[in-house]
Amino acid sequence: MTNPVVENHLTADHLARALRNDVRAGLAGPLKSLPPKWFYDAVGSDLFEKITELPEYYPTRAEREVLRARAAEIAAVTSARTLVELGSGSSDKTRTLLDALRDNGSLHQFVPMDVSESALRAAAETIVGEYPGLAVHAVVGDFTEHLALLPGDSPRLVAFLGGTIGNLLPAERAKFFGSIREVLEPGEWLLLGTDLVKDPGVLVPAYDDAQGVTAEFNLNVLRVVNRELDADFDADAFEHVALWDDVNEWIEMRLRAVRSMHVRLPGAGIEVDFAAGEELRTEISAKFRRERVTAELADAGFGLSHWWTDSADRFAVSLSRAE
Repeated sequence: MTNPVVENHLTADHLARALRNDVRAGLAGPLKSLPPKWFYDAVGSDLFEKITELPEYYPTRAEREVLRARAAEIAAVTSARTLVELGSGSSDKTRTLLDALRDNGSLHQFVPMDVSESALRAAAETIVGEYPGLAVHAVVGDFTEHLALLPGDSPRLVAFLGGTIGNLLPAERAKFFGSIREVLEPGEWLLLGTDLVKDPGVLVPAYDDAQGVTAEFNLNVLRVVNRELDADFDADAFEHVALWDDVNEWIEMRLRAVRSMHVRLPGAGIEVDFAAGEELRTEISAKFRRERVTAELADAGFGLSHWWTDSADRFAVSLSRAE
């Protein structure tokens, strides 16, 4: 068995510096916010795995249904020699694609990319054991910064699954799609998972489950900030809020202060005040229509080739070609 190659493009203090910068920028203004990437320490990652198994949370099951139904077709259309997965985590869903590409006879290399070296290394070693002869070149990096450093033989298939694209604001999505297009050669491929616009009665419970797992997941970001920046947020003084923004067509997760408080964040060199009832936005999760996905991809230089949804039309997986 060949050991995987693990290439790290992050400096030792990358995450600490990024968190400081995000906290300073997000808490300084009148509308406080934090990026959702800070949910995912070990505790947060475990909580998210529990979320994906909740009856209210359909996206993971719906996307898996599409991939299982369409993986062979994806492999036949792309004949990809290299599968690149952005934000790979444990690469669980990717095995469906790996199997199909292997059966198609085209697959040569797998390139998972994530910010966590330990999680990435563990996943890469597992994949090497399960797929003898497959070259695995793991890249520790941030997909908003290091896409140009991705290796791989053409044709490449870049997979960005899970609906994570919805966590980016429209301008951030445009930049992201443009960055991927710059990396790919004409004729290479992007596989994208997007949650679809639907009844808020289905959407909101997916982010505010009856068991309170999502609420605990949301509150965990305060504990991450406390630990990493020596802050003194009282997590018990905030409550979880999830709401549907009909204008922007996205879910917002927020934390609402139940009392006024003064919070010290020595590691970021700032102090902030919260009024009773003031909210901190911790995530947007945009939902999409086919027309919007097609237009945003076209603006970046992609032509949408295939569009598949699950049996209940809740979630879409699209395949687009770099033009």
